[in-house]
Amino acid sequence: MKVFSAGGVARRHRWVQVLVAGLVLAWGLLQASRGAWGWVLGGVLLPVLLPALAVALECLMSALFHAGDTSPRAGWRAWLRACGAEIGWCYRLFGWVQPWAEARFPDRPQGRPGRGGSRGVLLVHGYTCGRGMWQPWQAELDRAGIPYVCVDLLPMFGSIEHYAPLIEQGLRELHRATGRAPVVVAHSMGGLAVRAWWRWAQRVQGQGAQAVTARVAAVLTLGTPHRGTVLARAGLTTNARQMRQRSAWLQALAAAETPAWRARFTCVYSHCDNVVFPPLQATLDGAAALPLPGRAHLEMVFDPLVWQQVLALLRQAPAASEVEGAQQAIGGEGRQARQRAEQGQQPGVVGVDSGIGLLG
Repeated sequence: MKVFSAGGVARRHRWVQVLVAGLVLAWGLLQASRGAWGWVLGGVLLPVLLPALAVALECLMSALFHAGDTSPRAGWRAWLRACGAEIGWCYRLFGWVQPWAEARFPDRPQGRPGRGGSRGVLLVHGYTCGRGMWQPWQAELDRAGIPYVCVDLLPMFGSIEHYAPLIEQGLRELHRATGRAPVVVAHSMGGLAVRAWWRWAQRVQGQGAQAVTARVAAVLTLGTPHRGTVLARAGLTTNARQMRQRSAWLQALAAAETPAWRARFTCVYSHCDNVVFPPLQATLDGAAALPLPGRAHLEMVFDPLVWQQVLALLRQAPAASEVEGAQQAIGGEGRQARQRAEQGQQPGVVGVDSGIGLLG
């Protein structure tokens, strides 16, 4: 069963590029008819250089808004390197991969034939991104035979609460296919969407906090503004306002959570994050914190250390409460899927190179 229709976010990115290209063409023709070739060149360069200028401004703001944060400050060399890397990833992901190559890797909730036994991975993207951003991950997971599902968070600029049913669908798909609670990897706003799902599952589906917690083996968040971010002050959309520091939505989310749910989290943060700053805004009380020095916001997603952390989480043996939670969520299908998987190979990740580098 196909849960997610490919191209939801990608279509919007394509339309933006087509609209910008049309405006540049119209501007160029108008200025060319007047012989103003300098203005033609400016019209072409502006949309090309604007993303780089925006990233540079974000890096400058992040370097300045560090007061009161106990994490180490990054030096200027670290910032220059991180800024250059982030600009490269920005052009790669938003310029090509997400708009035009998003459907290259379909979801594989069953993994690869003959490579059963592994729990799955649910990949959740962040603000203004789409499932296409996970292509390097999809390639590695596919090669290793690890089951995975990527969600498309729509509407792009709606409330983060609206993403909970999409995460529910992804979790159920992996539960049905593997019989095990998956590991969730969430970037930026995606981590908040996972936390919103936990509250939604109790309120809407009537599940207890312990049962909902057991449905997820672990959550790895990458640059998630758990405590908000200074940059969200400039955002006008509903989900951007929810990510502001000390927003009522973030406070209500935190107040509803239990220590057991927080203990499922590992929060990756960086002192060169150009979107979530100050750096410790990406950490969560009661959760493990993993510093990734010198990595920018998009860049950290593809760091080899993050991939190794996910492999370690996948190798964890399922606890009895986890198995019970998965079976309660999906009924007999989960038990049958687990039996089929165990006939293929034992739990864990077998034959996977833990030294794989997604940045390569």
